[in-house]
Amino acid sequence: MTAYDTLHDTLKSRYSCRAFRPDPVPDATITDIVKAARHVPSWCNAQPWQVTITKGAATASFRSMISDLAAAGTPPAPDLAWPAGYSGAYADRRRSCGFQLYDAVGIAKSDRAGRAAQMMRNYALFDAPHVAIIHSPSELGPYGAMDSGGFVTAFTLAATTLGIATIPQAAIAAYAPQVRDHLGIADDRLVLCAISFGYADTEHPANGFRTSRATSADIIDWKE
Repeated sequence: MTAYDTLHDTLKSRYSCRAFRPDPVPDATITDIVKAARHVPSWCNAQPWQVTITKGAATASFRSMISDLAAAGTPPAPDLAWPAGYSGAYADRRRSCGFQLYDAVGIAKSDRAGRAAQMMRNYALFDAPHVAIIHSPSELGPYGAMDSGGFVTAFTLAATTLGIATIPQAAIAAYAPQVRDHLGIADDRLVLCAISFGYADTEHPANGFRTSRATSADIIDWKE
């Protein structure tokens, strides 16, 4: 098997886990994930990403805080503007992912209450024992965010190779000011996203589906 084959298989096996077991991940394993992820490229080698990782009581406290904010209908205040909209293929892919999830967990498309309850699972961190908050310097703006996106990808892939399941979550960034305050993150850092992680509950129906991917032909625009 070539290095490409190994990477390709890892990319294909990674998925967004939406149900975790409570077992904590050893600190050494978490450190190994970051050791690998830190090698991704960045603009001018700035390496803007920092990661704040919770465990034990800190995860429980963060879960409670963010869930309470969402349940209270607290207005979102993300550091990065939400997408202006989803159209065309992007809307189709988003809709398909949602319907696959609802089908997997037995929520009818017409069940608005059930869909809302499933959305709230984001703020429960899908019961993960850990959450990693990814943040970058505000002075680097979108370029720091773009570089940090590479770190998020590498984090999830490194975790996959070690048997650790992950789910990157933009929903947590809706409450960026409260996240900074709760975790002691400096005001000059942009809260970009969270990665909830741990060992997958492989029996949970929410983990029983996989999203499709656009083909290479859909992505590449050749010029000759």
